[in-house]
Amino acid sequence: MRSGAWAAVAAANLVLAGCASTTESNIGRTATEQLLLSRAADRAVEGLILPVPPGTRIYVDDVYFRGENSPYAVSSIRSALSEAGFALTSRREDADAIFELRAGALSLEQMRRVVGLPDMRVPINEAFNIVSIPELSVYSRRDRIGVAEFSGFLYDGKTGAPLGAVTPMIGEYRIRSHKVLMIISWGQQQATPGERDPGDSWREF
Repeated sequence: MRSGAWAAVAAANLVLAGCASTTESNIGRTATEQLLLSRAADRAVEGLILPVPPGTRIYVDDVYFRGENSPYAVSSIRSALSEAGFALTSRREDADAIFELRAGALSLEQMRRVVGLPDMRVPINEAFNIVSIPELSVYSRRDRIGVAEFSGFLYDGKTGAPLGAVTPMIGEYRIRSHKVLMIISWGQQQATPGERDPGDSWREF
């Protein structure tokens, strides 16, 4: 009886152990995707200057600025204005000029080049049943690119009179990876935190 009881306890422990699990949350973007967007935004605002004298009090109006990771992009624009010598104010009524922002693009692009046959989905009958054919390539290259394009215009904070416009600020950040015979891979598989220049993909392993 005692051995039977031990067997029952052991079986119960196995069942309970088999039922245990952990859950991880999944956010909308991977770290690499977020870094691609952030680096593109930083590059877009390099050398930003406004058509008003340095020292002008600027209120940055981002009400129409929408896009993935837009708070980071707005902060990058504010930082660039501060570095250029403009005075930032958090109150519209205190501003000499309102800088209204808009985003033409703040997103990701992906491009893949294949020497061989790319993966395909082929209909096999009139019912539109699909067969997936995997990639059969000698060499393939994958580019992942963060793309940012911002622009805006200024107007007088008191009268609303136009003060000028800012031509599109454009930035890209690209990482590239390679694969031979669908097995051997090298290059920039991910964006590295703190890295501003991804380097030469041919030398990354």
